[in-house]
Amino acid sequence: MSRDTASGDRHSSIWHNPDFRRFLSGEFVTNLGDSLYSVATLWLVFELTESSLLVGVANFLLLSPWLLQFAAGPVVDRVSVRRLLVGLQLGQGVVVLVFPLAAFTGELSIGLLFGVVPVLSLMALLLTPVQTATLPRILSDDRLAKGNSLLATATLGLDTVFEAVGSLLIPTLGITALFLADAATFGVAALLFAGVVIPETADETVDVDASDDIDETGGVDGGGFGDAFRAYADDLRDGASVLRGTVFVEMMFTSAVFHLALGVMLAVLPAYAGTFGGGEAFGGAQTYGLLLGAFGVGRIIGSAVGPSLDGFRYGPLRATTCLTSTVLWVGSVAAGSRLLTVVLFGLAWVPAGANGVLVSTLNQRVFPQSVLGRIAGIKGTASTATLPVGSLLGGVVGQVVGATTAMGVAVFGFAFTGAAFLLRPRLRRIPAVGDADASQFAISFDGE
Repeated sequence: MSRDTASGDRHSSIWHNPDFRRFLSGEFVTNLGDSLYSVATLWLVFELTESSLLVGVANFLLLSPWLLQFAAGPVVDRVSVRRLLVGLQLGQGVVVLVFPLAAFTGELSIGLLFGVVPVLSLMALLLTPVQTATLPRILSDDRLAKGNSLLATATLGLDTVFEAVGSLLIPTLGITALFLADAATFGVAALLFAGVVIPETADETVDVDASDDIDETGGVDGGGFGDAFRAYADDLRDGASVLRGTVFVEMMFTSAVFHLALGVMLAVLPAYAGTFGGGEAFGGAQTYGLLLGAFGVGRIIGSAVGPSLDGFRYGPLRATTCLTSTVLWVGSVAAGSRLLTVVLFGLAWVPAGANGVLVSTLNQRVFPQSVLGRIAGIKGTASTATLPVGSLLGGVVGQVVGATTAMGVAVFGFAFTGAAFLLRPRLRRIPAVGDADASQFAISFDGE
């Protein structure tokens, strides 16, 4: 049972739930930290090398640990989520201090960045399944859409706004100051998460009983690493079995193509920003910041309107919005004007923000709470594993054909997704998120 339902506070504002307020605030602050070190890393690589290829490599290293997101799901389903959240923030805060220390000693280099960034990303890879698994525990079902909207704004929308602000601050404050601010945000987030009360699932409360037999090696009889690994593998298989044969497999494929294109865009964006003439005031870090800001604002607007779209049939809605984004993206690349490019580029990302809210709500309505972490991890890996690959591809394409052409090519993510939902009957028939339940998607789970 979710916390606000249990407390009898079902009909009051979502803001009256103190655990949700703390959780959302923690996500907001840690997202600020993630965004600061991401933009500082990517812009520093481009500034030192002026190479789209190396920016693509840096972004690949930044994103590649998310290939392991599927492995995080069983962990999230079986450990204390609050302790996990606090520990991750403290760990990231300590590791990110390597950067200002290296700058102070004159050892800050691309090689160091390439070595440390994947470590930070490995710590962060648990956050997506944690978010998916936490909300149903602290919010009632009728508030999930609103909660997901607010969470998407704090994580998927504001991240690029923070990156935009960070890129604009680099000339004034410098890279070292951004990394110090980043470390401080993780400490604040840890304090916020420490105050969240998250009800445990049955799997989290299972512990070794004092009466269990002890074998000759001092371990629990029949236990040990082998059994722990088998239980972990069983958890992964359980999550995969829930998805097998459902329309979510096709949805994951379209998402994989979409994220491949997104990786291409992220890799060429710094070089693309530099193609606008008129001197430093009209290119470089400023235009990069404006494009990142438009990317973020578009997704924020989409996240805000997402809950109001849960009454529309999801399949036709996804087809229409993706094809509209395709037109807007092509227009932004062809515009030639910095202002028009930024505006159209931002509008193209509004549907993506709304879709994030709708998919998260759909997952939470359809899948059992006890496997949500596993489902989120598996879906996250299958959908976003192409993102770092796209970054490498984008770096190569941008280096060979130029940033503007590569930016235009990246529109295939929206175009393919829109066409798939328009032409594939199974995708086109997906019902409205607000009316969805497990029976409509052939979802079954023996553990429930």
